[in-house]
Amino acid sequence: MGEATLQKRENPRTVEELEDLAFELRSKLLHLCGTYEGAVHIGGDLSAADIFTALFEYGLHVDPTDLRNPERDRFVLSKGHAAVCMYIAMSIRGFFSYEGIVDTYGQLDSAYGMHPCKVQLPGVECSTGSLGHGLPIAVGMALSARGRGESHRVVCLLGDGETGEGSVWEAAMAARSNELGNLVAFVDRNRQMMTSFAEERVVFEPYPDKWAAFGWNVVHIDGHDMGQLVEAIDALPATDSNRPTVVICETVKGKGVDFMERNLAWHAGSLGAADLERAMAALEASRQKESV
Repeated sequence: MGEATLQKRENPRTVEELEDLAFELRSKLLHLCGTYEGAVHIGGDLSAADIFTALFEYGLHVDPTDLRNPERDRFVLSKGHAAVCMYIAMSIRGFFSYEGIVDTYGQLDSAYGMHPCKVQLPGVECSTGSLGHGLPIAVGMALSARGRGESHRVVCLLGDGETGEGSVWEAAMAARSNELGNLVAFVDRNRQMMTSFAEERVVFEPYPDKWAAFGWNVVHIDGHDMGQLVEAIDALPATDSNRPTVVICETVKGKGVDFMERNLAWHAGSLGAADLERAMAALEASRQKESV
């Protein structure tokens, strides 16, 4: 594939294929959580797994073998603590091997740190981790693309908790002011923070109205419904439009594992052998229930 041209997939993934890949992503997340000696941000990883799958396997126009192609879409993970979920999604897409993640995750000098590092891992567009910084960076990237006459998208994934940061809303205002229709924000709206439920600390509602008030095109969906995720991606305005888009994804922290779902204790943690077996059984049961 030449550097000047980036071809789209001839046969896009079906919703059913995407659902299978999301299950694979969650399975690999749980196994890594069961082998890594430290804590993994498993709750927010599981809530975002469907979004990551939809983006890397369907929405993002990028070739893992041609990472410097100027036509590629750019992805910014603003909720940087979900890095391991991104790494695994990228490995499933073919950027690198899953085994490399398992063997070195979180170790000194590993390319797979607890937060993503651009200089350590090819394919990562931006080093992130400080909450509230990702969207401002994405705005700068989108504005730069506009200035150069480029037509790719810049996609940013945020956690809802970090949208309590003022920098997010400064970026939102700047994006609309500069008519950045090439910018798309996905929000993992799991309604939990590290130690509390969101509305207990910060009043976010009416959440969609806040984004609309800043001039954004607002799409509100079930972030675990792969069909809705695909429809939202398909319906994105053209990149030369004048309004940025936010896709608010209603999600459940710990999704797919019953004893983790909406449980504040599982913002981060590790799994012993018995807990891993229990978690995998719960994940399989959840999949069977949703397929009925």
